[in-house]
Amino acid sequence: MSKTSLSQSRPDNLPKPKIQWGRLEEADKFAEMVKLLRQGKITRDEMRRFRLQHGAYGSRMTDDYSMVRIKIPAGEVYPEQLEKIADLSESFSIGSAHVSTRQNFQLHWITLEDVSEVMRGLAEIGLTSREACGNSVRNVMCSPLAGVCSEEVFDPTPHALATAKFLLRNAMNQSLPRKFKLNFTCCEKHGMARIVDVGLIPQRMEINGNMENGFKVFLGGGLGAQSFVGHQLEPFTPEADLLYTVIAVIRIYDRMGNRENMARNRMRYLVNELGWEKFQSVILKERAMVKLVQSVVVKLDLDKTPEVLRKVSISSEMSSSPQGLSRWLKTNTVKQKQHGYSSAFVTLESGDITASQLRAVAEMAREFSAEGRIRNGFAQDIVFRWVKDEDLPRLYAALLEVGLANPGALTMASVVGCSGTTSCNLALTNSHRLAKEVQRKFLEMKLDEDDDLRDSTIKISGCPNSCGQHEIATIGFYGGGGRLGKDMYPLYTMLLGGRADEKSMLGLSTIKVPAKRVIPAILKVIEIFKSEKRSGETLDKWIHNVIEGNGGPKVKSINDIKDLLKPVVAPPTIEQDSDFYVDYGNDGSYHARTGRGECAA
Repeated sequence: MSKTSLSQSRPDNLPKPKIQWGRLEEADKFAEMVKLLRQGKITRDEMRRFRLQHGAYGSRMTDDYSMVRIKIPAGEVYPEQLEKIADLSESFSIGSAHVSTRQNFQLHWITLEDVSEVMRGLAEIGLTSREACGNSVRNVMCSPLAGVCSEEVFDPTPHALATAKFLLRNAMNQSLPRKFKLNFTCCEKHGMARIVDVGLIPQRMEINGNMENGFKVFLGGGLGAQSFVGHQLEPFTPEADLLYTVIAVIRIYDRMGNRENMARNRMRYLVNELGWEKFQSVILKERAMVKLVQSVVVKLDLDKTPEVLRKVSISSEMSSSPQGLSRWLKTNTVKQKQHGYSSAFVTLESGDITASQLRAVAEMAREFSAEGRIRNGFAQDIVFRWVKDEDLPRLYAALLEVGLANPGALTMASVVGCSGTTSCNLALTNSHRLAKEVQRKFLEMKLDEDDDLRDSTIKISGCPNSCGQHEIATIGFYGGGGRLGKDMYPLYTMLLGGRADEKSMLGLSTIKVPAKRVIPAILKVIEIFKSEKRSGETLDKWIHNVIEGNGGPKVKSINDIKDLLKPVVAPPTIEQDSDFYVDYGNDGSYHARTGRGECAA
C-alpha cells in the first residue's frame, strides 16, 4: 500500500490503548503452575481449572497443547496489539490467529510451557486472556457498529468497556456454576441481545420531563444442546442501574445455579426451571438489596468524535478502479450516520487470519481509520470504521494485496464455522473446513450479489453445542455421525429459520445432511425458494413464511422442504463413493471419537 501521503494525512498521536487489561504477574504465576504440574505437585485437574481461568483451553485429545483465547472487550483492537498478536502467533502458535464469534482472538496449538510467554507478550501491550475461558464472566461484547449505527439512540461502547473493567478479576465471578456472557448491541438489527445470559440494547425514555439514557435488558437467553430466547427484565433500565442489575444477576446465578448437573448449569436453565416471573422477581429484589449495601461508581470514557482526528482524505487519483471494487462496496460496506464515512467489513474464512495479514491490517487501521483501530465483529470478521468514503477504493486495493478483499461479508456468503475437529475435544465434524468450502463455492457462484439472499445467514457447528451459533442462522448445521451398514460418515443436522433480531427465534430441525451433501442441500433450498417466492420475498422471509404456514403454491411447510431434500441427502455405498465417507480436511476414514470437554471443568 502507498505510504507517501501518510505524513500529511495522519497525525502522529493516533489513539493508544486506554485500558491495561493484562498483568505481568499472571504470566509468572502460570509458568510456576506448569512447573508444579511437571513436578507432580499438582494434579492435571487442578491445573485444568487454573489454566481455564487464565484463558487456556486444552487442544484436541491433549492438554499439553493449549488454545489461548485473547479477551477483546467490545471488540476494540489497536494496531500495536494486532502486531503483537502476529508476533506471538509466529513464535508460539501456527502462524495465524482466529477471530471468534465473541470478538476474541484465539491462538491454537501452543505448548503448555509457552502459554506464560504468550500471556507476558499480551500484557506488554495491554491485553489479557484472563477469564476468557472457564466458569466466569467471558468477554463483554459490543456491536462493531456501536457509535456509527444510524439506528442507535446512543453509543453503548463506553458502558461495555466500563462493565468489562468492573468485572475483570472481580471476586464475585471467579467460580460461577458455568460460563456467563454479556452482549451490548447498538440497535435491534446489529446484535444478539436475546440469546445470551445478559443482553443490552440502548434506549431513551422521558423521566420527569427529561430524556434519560438506559437499556432494554434481556436475561436468560443462550444457545446449546437446549436453547432459549431471553426475557426483557423491565420496560426501561436506567443507565445508573446498569451495573447494579448486572451484579444482581451474577449473584443470583452464583447462589442458585445448578452446580451438580453439568448439562443444566447455564443460567438459562435456572430461568426455565424457576419460571420467568419468579426469576424476574428475585432479580429485582436482589438489585434493590445491592443498591442498599453497595456503591458502584463508574467513569464512562466518552470518546471525542474521531472526525476531528483527520480532516484531510489520504485519497489521490487512482489510474483505474481495482477489479471487483463495486462488488466489494456493495457487500462489505455500510454507510455511517456520520456524513462522508463508512464502515468496511473484512470477511475471513472461518475467522482465520495469518500473521502477515494481521500486520497489514494494523497498518491499514493507522492509514485509513480516523479512530486509528479496528473492531472484531460478531461473525468472525474484522471491521474498519470511520473510513472516508473517498478512501474506500484505496482500502480495497490494500486488502486485495494481502488476500483479504473477498466480497460478501454482509451476505449469506460469509459463513460462520466453529473450530470443529481442527482443535476442539467435543467436535464430531470438521465444521471449520466445511464453512470455508461453502464460502468459496458461494463466492465462485457470485451468490453474494443476489439481493434475495443478502439478509440470510449460514452458521455451522461441529457438534450440538452452539459455538457456531447454528440455531440463530437462516440455514444452520450441527455435526454428528451417520452410518450405512458398518461404514460411518460425517453428518450434519440442518435447521431452518433461526434469527437473533427483535423477532428472535431458534431454527427448526429439518433433516440430516451428510457433510459432502451440505453444499448441494443449501443450493437445493435456494432453488426451491426461487421457484416458490413471491414478489419482494427474500430467502429469510420466505422460510419464515413457510414456518408460519404462509408458503408458496407447493411448499406449505418445513416438511415439504424436507421431502424435496431427501433425494439430495441419500447416502451412497462406500463402493459407489468412497470420498463421501471422509470428512472435509481429513485423509482417513471418519470416526466419531471425542475427548473431554472443558467448558465446565
